[in-house]
Amino acid sequence: MRNFNPIIAAAMKPNQAGGRRGLSRLGGSLLTGTLAAAALLAAGSAAQAQTATPTTTSTAPKSSADESLTWHGITLYGIVDVDFQYETHGAPFSNYFISGGSDIVQKNSNNSVQGITSNGMSQSRIGLQGKEPLNFFDWSGVFKVETYFNPASGQITDALKSVAQNNGRALKDQSTNIDSSIAGQPFEQAFVGISSPTWGTFTFGRQNSTLADLIAKYDPQQTSYAFSLLGLSGTPAGGGDTQDRRLDGSIKYAGTFLNMIHVGAQYKTQSSSAASYAVAGSGEAFSGVEVSVGADYAGVSVDAFYTKMRDAVSINTLSAAQLLTLPALGLSPSTSLSGTISDNASYGVMTLYALPWVPVTVFGGYQHITYMRPSIPLAVGFDDIGGYTLGAVSNTTYNAADKILQVYWAGARYSPTPQLTVAFAYYGEKQSAFVATGPNVNCSSTISGACSGNLNVASVSADYHFTKRFDAYAGAMWSNVSHGLANGYINTTNIDPTIGLRFSF
Repeated sequence: MRNFNPIIAAAMKPNQAGGRRGLSRLGGSLLTGTLAAAALLAAGSAAQAQTATPTTTSTAPKSSADESLTWHGITLYGIVDVDFQYETHGAPFSNYFISGGSDIVQKNSNNSVQGITSNGMSQSRIGLQGKEPLNFFDWSGVFKVETYFNPASGQITDALKSVAQNNGRALKDQSTNIDSSIAGQPFEQAFVGISSPTWGTFTFGRQNSTLADLIAKYDPQQTSYAFSLLGLSGTPAGGGDTQDRRLDGSIKYAGTFLNMIHVGAQYKTQSSSAASYAVAGSGEAFSGVEVSVGADYAGVSVDAFYTKMRDAVSINTLSAAQLLTLPALGLSPSTSLSGTISDNASYGVMTLYALPWVPVTVFGGYQHITYMRPSIPLAVGFDDIGGYTLGAVSNTTYNAADKILQVYWAGARYSPTPQLTVAFAYYGEKQSAFVATGPNVNCSSTISGACSGNLNVASVSADYHFTKRFDAYAGAMWSNVSHGLANGYINTTNIDPTIGLRFSF
């Protein structure tokens, strides 16, 4: 909706988080503190908004309740998104995974499932953000904190818990479980920084990656979980692994110059020295760097990017045999996972074009990802994100040969009225064979996960805003895996018809 308040539009922006590569609990005092602060802000905003000018286009009487919840430069915002979903081949829904259901076909996709799930169009969250002028040229201090949750279950979103709950289970008996950067952290984003309209914004803390911001901009389905591969899978946004979709301890820069040139950069600082990192380190990567540059002109926007992550982590369930080794290691089955470690490098380009003669915007993108042997082999007992621990580790998956994964997409968004938007999209992944020796070199069958393979996804969605804050949506996504990417799968296709409601404030 073009007439939305910018703060509300920012709050409604979806966040992709899951991951095909594997595709915490909340302290009560932290959540209580957040909700208490939210209540105070809401009360203060209600008093302040009495003199504000309403911006809603609804035919309902204008009210101060239609204004953003801002008080002394601090804004409370949030989204609650609930949907009903049917999957032709899925697994029992999870109370903790980011969307509840699998959405795209997974290894454990088995029978048809249906029910109430969460976050079909966007991640439900509650957050605070603020901006304070510093009286120094045009600089301001800024901050943001966000907590993610699943309204269908009332739980804090914790994809890694969905994986740990399936440790030791046979594939056919598993519920939905997929890796993600959302691992039950009390605050999924938490950063502070300084911002200038002239020089750009510098922020410090846990925050979305530069690449994730680009994908959110250039995805025709706006990184929704139910209708977008880029939304459900954090593989592209993480530069190869979904846990790098958001980066702990990172320094980030974003700036726009001449009203058309935009640049971005991010560096994830090291959590410890290289010598001790294998055992004592923690987090989603040892270190990482991301850079992007692009431009806007005459309705066209283009961005190119490069990323490099060292010791990226992709998690999976522990086998029954691996579970038996945990007591001797002093590890808990409820917080231990299996990890595949790699160095990842990616590059690519994304674009969109807003057609001048019709209310249509077309999108496209391409990404090339290389998985390599890790710089620093990690040890069992390594602390992953969200308080989870690696109970089994593979550092040798890419020792013989690098894996190449290409990701590409195209689509369009059409808005026949200001209230209605219809979107269409196609997404694809192509994996090259990375078998270096033996009879399976250059294989293109299901005999091995290292054979070449493809994932194809197509989706359609419609979103109707009854008011600025309340909308309904419906759509479906079809997915299919083949050859090496289908290795070990029970079924190779899934369709996920979904209808949902969303309230944003």
